[in-house]
Amino acid sequence: MTNHLFDAIRPAMAASRPFMKADGKAAITYGDMLAESARLARALAAVGVSPGDRVAAQIEKSPGAILLYLACVRVGAVFLPLNTGYTASEVEYYVGDARPRLMVVDPRHEDELLPVARRAGAGLMTLGGQGEGTLAERARGQAPEFANAARGPDDLAALLYTSGTTGRSKGAMLTHGNLLSNGLALADAWRFTEDDVLIHALPLFHTHGLFVATNVVLIARASMILQPKFDPDAIVAALPQATVLMGVPTFYVRLLNHPGITRESTAGMRLFVSGSAPLPAETHARWRARTGHAILERYGMTETNMNASNPYVGERRAGTVGFPLPGTQIRIVDPQTGACLPCGEIGMIEVRGPNVFVGYWRMPEKTKAEFRDDGFFVTGDLGRFDQDGYLQIVGRSKDLIIAGGYNIYPKEIELEIDALPGVTESAVFGVPHPDLGEAVVAAVVGAASGSISEQAVQASLAKTLARYKHPRRILFVDELPRNAMGKVQKNLLRERYAGLYASPVT
Repeated sequence: MTNHLFDAIRPAMAASRPFMKADGKAAITYGDMLAESARLARALAAVGVSPGDRVAAQIEKSPGAILLYLACVRVGAVFLPLNTGYTASEVEYYVGDARPRLMVVDPRHEDELLPVARRAGAGLMTLGGQGEGTLAERARGQAPEFANAARGPDDLAALLYTSGTTGRSKGAMLTHGNLLSNGLALADAWRFTEDDVLIHALPLFHTHGLFVATNVVLIARASMILQPKFDPDAIVAALPQATVLMGVPTFYVRLLNHPGITRESTAGMRLFVSGSAPLPAETHARWRARTGHAILERYGMTETNMNASNPYVGERRAGTVGFPLPGTQIRIVDPQTGACLPCGEIGMIEVRGPNVFVGYWRMPEKTKAEFRDDGFFVTGDLGRFDQDGYLQIVGRSKDLIIAGGYNIYPKEIELEIDALPGVTESAVFGVPHPDLGEAVVAAVVGAASGSISEQAVQASLAKTLARYKHPRRILFVDELPRNAMGKVQKNLLRERYAGLYASPVT
């Protein structure tokens, strides 16, 4: 039995080919990747990590972070990447639920996270962005070869946490087969070859940056320019050496404000991809007018990897996410009856294919509730197919907020606000924002007028929630709008405050 995912990457790999370049660091070849991931895999095995064990990682984006992911695949572990913005209290929930064998954290946060690891029964090692840390030291003494653990297509490769608008986060279980099938489909759909060079400016703690970007590069034997974060100047500087950029809509909104984005500077690029949030049609049009390139928008989610993509050859239709990827089936159904709806009608998007996850970690009842009897996964997104077969996402059945490409779940923020002295209740919702796509706003009802201030709410949230989850505005209201059943009507709040960030008419 082979290692399903890693062994698909390894054949015909020229050791001298460049794999990854990062600022201030020597280029990493495919041969280096094999050797260094082997050393890390040996180090993981030496501290007791076995096939099926979870390895949680909250580390800065760096070549070492990608090598750790690959080492986990090789040793047969289940990789659990955690947002670097999470506070210790947030990390405690995830590791308490996943029960990893090992936590790998930034050396700067070792003291803060060591008690968290101990309470979860996990070991703790460190790995820094410059190659420092106890795990890096352990790996340096290891041999550069490793006998990959036997893993089949149904074995777990990753555990990524997602959430709805109620309850706690859920761990989506992704298999070797899920990741490999999707990587192969995308590499083919987007015409990736070994001549491609990807500008990688996405985070590594969610599916877009870790699985879409990284796995597609590996499968095609392409290379990447690894940038620690989104920086318009750095992206413009890298354009002459690159062929592809993957980003979220916010990337393109901000890049359009950079004078370095021109037809001349992008002439050597062959593809710009956008995902993780809806791309405004205006941004699509402005980018094409400025550069001559049509951005390719695609649709995916944590539980399903990528489902659909606009075509590489053919019209990339603004406001749509294109067609189902090969091997993936998408249907639109009546949310109440489950009956398939005809073209043009809006309904629930359901997906079936080898890309779809196998269920939620330790939540069999939730898993059962989210799948139809015929294997289709209920996404919670609303959409329709147009007359030409392009899929359009028209809304979400849940109150998920997507700001700057990050998924933000209102219930998590509301629980923190409602627990504050002087707060009666709150409702968190998203409103249109010209840069972020959506901005987080909280409507708060105080126990008495002036019983709590915006500064007090923000100061409290800073201790418990990652910064990107913080409301950009705290609005104090006398009461929240409710329907006859007493349910808060967030749609009315979104309508009422939709113009908070509207550009002034001139």
